[in-house]
Amino acid sequence: MAANPLLAEWSGPYGGVPPFDKVRVADFKPALEAAMAENRREIEIIASDTSPATFDNTIAMLERSGRTLTRVQAIFGVWSSTMASPDFQRVETEMSPKLAAFEDEINHDPRLFARVKAVYDSPDKAHLTPEQQRLVWVYYSGFVRQGAALEDAGKAAFSDCNQRLATLYIQFAQNELADEEGAALTLAHADLAGLPPSQIDAAAAEAERRGASGQWVIANTRSSMEPFLTYADRRDLREKGWRLWIKRGDNGDAHDNNRIVSEILVLRAKRSRLLGFKTYADWRLDDAMAKTPDHAMALMLAVWKPAVAQVHADVAEMQAIAGFKIEPWDYRYYAEKLRKAKYDLDLNAVKPYLALEHVREAMFASANRLHGFTFAKVDGVTVYHDDMVVYDVKNRAGEHVGLWYFDPYARPGKSSGAWMSAYRDQEKFERPVATLVSNNANFTKGRLGEAVLLSWDDARTMFHEFGHALHGLSSDVNYPSLSGTQVARDYVEFPAELNENYLSTPEVLALLVDAGGKPMPPDLIARIAKAHAFNQGFDTVELLASAIVDLQLHLQGEAPIDPHAFEKTALANLGMPSEIVMRHRIPHFGHIFAGETYAAGYYGYVWAEVLDHDAYEAFVEADNAYDPVVAKRLHDDILAVGNTVDPAKAYRAFRGRDAKVDAYLRDHGFPVST
Repeated sequence: MAANPLLAEWSGPYGGVPPFDKVRVADFKPALEAAMAENRREIEIIASDTSPATFDNTIAMLERSGRTLTRVQAIFGVWSSTMASPDFQRVETEMSPKLAAFEDEINHDPRLFARVKAVYDSPDKAHLTPEQQRLVWVYYSGFVRQGAALEDAGKAAFSDCNQRLATLYIQFAQNELADEEGAALTLAHADLAGLPPSQIDAAAAEAERRGASGQWVIANTRSSMEPFLTYADRRDLREKGWRLWIKRGDNGDAHDNNRIVSEILVLRAKRSRLLGFKTYADWRLDDAMAKTPDHAMALMLAVWKPAVAQVHADVAEMQAIAGFKIEPWDYRYYAEKLRKAKYDLDLNAVKPYLALEHVREAMFASANRLHGFTFAKVDGVTVYHDDMVVYDVKNRAGEHVGLWYFDPYARPGKSSGAWMSAYRDQEKFERPVATLVSNNANFTKGRLGEAVLLSWDDARTMFHEFGHALHGLSSDVNYPSLSGTQVARDYVEFPAELNENYLSTPEVLALLVDAGGKPMPPDLIARIAKAHAFNQGFDTVELLASAIVDLQLHLQGEAPIDPHAFEKTALANLGMPSEIVMRHRIPHFGHIFAGETYAAGYYGYVWAEVLDHDAYEAFVEADNAYDPVVAKRLHDDILAVGNTVDPAKAYRAFRGRDAKVDAYLRDHGFPVST
């Protein structure tokens, strides 16, 4: 029998790369089972050691363990998010609860926890390096937060919750994906009024992909539906498309997520109570920058009031243009009309300068100027799809720091939206290991040979996700568990949001040229800058509504809720403008219900945005967005240190003080209290 390729050490150039070309779905289950068995043997050696526990024989040994499982899970995660065919989904459904049970098996081993606790409590800890002390804290707090200190009955109940949650997360994600892939808006030629040529071409290409040549299809994904809602003249079709989009996971059919949401919330509350926390939100924020739900909520409510006031002012002006009451499916359309009227800016005029290839090269140029990175396309590195391209990344000294994988296009089996992943974390534990990072998007391919033109928001999203990649590529730590983006959830978005600022710098805009090579005209650049704060009320309310409702959902106890009723009541109590819906309605809020990454933590986008604008003002104060002195502090104090330093201390080291909300409010055009 041939060896399972998923279990082999990664070989090839750049310290080894994932064997994507050898992956078969049938290999995942045996590979995961074999990797868990290997990790179990490694843990047994550590846990059964009878010598006194030390950093070297316990913590360092834990860092060495599970390497095969980490590699297999990295590829498993790639297939889950980008290649989720029906046969893979069956494996995912079977193996996810088993992986959760295995994680609990390790976390709940009393012998292992006793050794970790002994290192944590030992006076010898004071002689460790600051990074080693941080690693000890990460392991100890991680074990405690996952139930290691519970009695046996509590551990069993905790693990039961985790296994059931793992199944529910997969079901939620698969239901959301099914509604995105199974629904679309099919248009005839007469329905295309108002759409820019680039969107018409993309819709024609999507129709061809679906075997509907001669028609035009708007896919039920954000990158397709939001531009349609912005430009389509047909109000009835805008409403139809809007309802498709906001009803994902909420259609009362086999893919309905409402029951799943209710059960997830009950299990999370139960598990948190077992750990001694009043609510899941209290447990979740205990090791975050915000520390408590009250602190997170206070920040959001401070921003909510001026954002809502701005929405009401904008809607009044929009209704004067429309002549009727603005509904949610009208908002984006008439916002563009208002932008044109107030600033003589039609964002369609910007799209010819935002070809995907040009935006990518502008990202590279910005990263080179700010961080000293260079990007060179490489061949011979295996990829999982022909759409993917790979770049070798080097630092100012010409040293290889990692590979950047880019997967830009939508396709069946791929989750919607955009994200960054690390296939391998940087480390220097026993030998230098360079990171492998990826950025993923869901742009619709044009016809062969045609450039893919992005919206301004899409280009900003690319810079955002690339900011996560730069965070990973900048990492310079010893231990993989502290590497790159493995920081507090309400801190991890900070470097990504900071990088968004660089899209509108003159140095980047000069590189965004049209098909004829002509740069963006100065008057267009000036109008973009003048309209910078326009529609910030909408963007802020849309996001904040989701973040506030997320936190409120996780402040509930163990009583089941009706997601429909909860959403309606929560938004009414907030005074949600009727013209806007949450950016992520509860039944398709994958950030918080397709896993736990952002659960009770979606507020982190706003928290990190406060850090972002405050940090960018350091460059503004230096009168240079690429000031080398500030950039070095950003690298040394923020990007390179990963989770080796408490994030609040890291930020104070960079800025010389805690962040203030003033810069955020000014950027959004909201009043700053004095």
